[in-house]
This record gives sequence, C-alpha cells and structure tokens, in this order.
Amino acid sequence: MLKKLVLGWNRYKYRLVPWIALNLWKNQRTLRFVSEDPLDKVISDQLVESSLLKLFRILFLSDLSNQAEFLNLLPENSQSKYFHMLTNFRSIKETEKETKGSGMDLNPHEAMFETLGFIINRATSSLSFAGRGVFVTTGKVPKGTVVCMYPGTIYQQYEPIFFQSVCNSFIFRCIDGVLIDGNDKGISKVIYRSCNGRDRLGPYKTSDATWLSESPVNPLAVGQYVNNCSNEKAANVCYQEFDVPATFPVELRQYIPNVNYGHIAERPLRCVVLVALRDIEKGEELFSNYYTIVH
Repeated sequence: MLKKLVLGWNRYKYRLVPWIALNLWKNQRTLRFVSEDPLDKVISDQLVESSLLKLFRILFLSDLSNQAEFLNLLPENSQSKYFHMLTNFRSIKETEKETKGSGMDLNPHEAMFETLGFIINRATSSLSFAGRGVFVTTGKVPKGTVVCMYPGTIYQQYEPIFFQSVCNSFIFRCIDGVLIDGNDKGISKVIYRSCNGRDRLGPYKTSDATWLSESPVNPLAVGQYVNNCSNEKAANVCYQEFDVPATFPVELRQYIPNVNYGHIAERPLRCVVLVALRDIEKGEELFSNYYTIVH
C-alpha cells in the first residue's frame, strides 16, 4: 500500500499546491483514489461541453444588444439558430405573460436557472476556518451535473509560476502537471487580464475576465471558492479536466474563464469543471477533494 501511495504521489502530487503540505495530515480520510487517468471523469466530455454550450448560448442571447456586431459576422446558419432560439424563448414567455425585450432579458443567475435549474452563489462558508464558500441558493443540482468552473491562467509545466505561487492557495494541478492559477487578486489578476487582452480577436473577447470581479458574467466561474471536504463534511462535487475542442463556437468562448499563459495556438485550452457526485439540495455548501491519488 505504501509503495502505491508513493507512486501515486509521484503521478499526481496535489490538487491545490500549498494546501497539501499543510493540511493533508488533518483530514486523511478525505483522500480521493482513482485507479487510472481516464477514470478521473465523472461524466463524459460531451456532457460537459453540452452543459457549457446550453448556458453560454443563453448568456449570449441575453446580451444580444451588445452582441449584435458579433452575431452579424457569424455564418447565416449560425445566425438562424440563434434567432430560432430567441423566437422560441419569446413564445414561451408570452404564454407565461412575461415581459419581452430585444433579447432574453435574463441576468446571469436567471440564465443559469433557466438552463441548468439551479443557482449558486459565494457566501461565508459553514466551516468557521474556511472563509468564503459556494452554496446552492436556488433549485436543486442533480447528480452528474456541471456545477461550476475553476477559472484562471493556465500554465504548462515549463512555464514560470514561482512569483504567482507565493502565498497563493488557489493554484490547481491537473493530472498532466498543467497548473491553473485561480487567484483573483495581486499579480495573478494582472497576468490574467494581460493574457485576456492579448488573445482578443479585434474587438471580440475569446475568454472571460469578469470572474475577477464580484459579478461574473459566467455564473459558473466561482469554482476556486469551493472548500475542501472534511471528516464531517463529505465531498459532494469533484474536479474534472476538460480540453475545449477546436469546434467550440467562437462567439461563446468569451464566457470561458480560462486563458493560456503562453500564446501557442495549437495547444487546446484546458478547463476544469466541478461535477456533482450526488443530488445537492438548496442551501447546501459545495465541498470537493483537494487531494486525489491516481495509482
């Protein structure tokens, strides 16, 4: 068993970099074990992509007055799909005697509820020592649902992250050693904004920087505030890595809260989502595993 643990450590040293050295000994029963790399997925990549597309399309249509120029540059078949979605939505709201507007007139949390059936928000954690956490404030999260995303700058193993990592508890490690800096303050914030601006396509954004504020346009982008489970609070979500496919619609990339530190076009954009391990009821706080062993 010890040999397996050592091999696991070499393969998959940590999830949240500084956390493991200081806290593992306190909660050893909270370790998560995965027998091999491909099994570190709760749902398929297709389901992850489908969930993100569903929400992002509604966010796009809800902001149609600001997206009109982007929409006009899309192929006619893509424009038709959006106008068809908008027409159907308006018809439903007319039946429900809701007020209409030029778009869907939904704020980000309303868009989340409309597409996913729940709303999450940051608030003071139920753990006295944990600071802020993430709670389900409306609706219910079914098992196997994408609950939130882990935002931040993505670093390959060979890219510099020393200064960003000092006193930074938001650095997430993927199975292959890729790191995601989810800190929304200090030098991490400056670097993310710089990379976000660098990768713009003219006036069009290819990633989302609003997660650095208290009001993210993508309401899923709060995964960095999900606290670690404990012996008393079992994990109800887990991390799942997802590489954004090249076919992901260009107009919806503006809602992805991740950006590559290095500008290499052929490298896929790495995202991390958190997936529900069971049904999660309204009022519950989200808890994940900060340490996973792959052996």
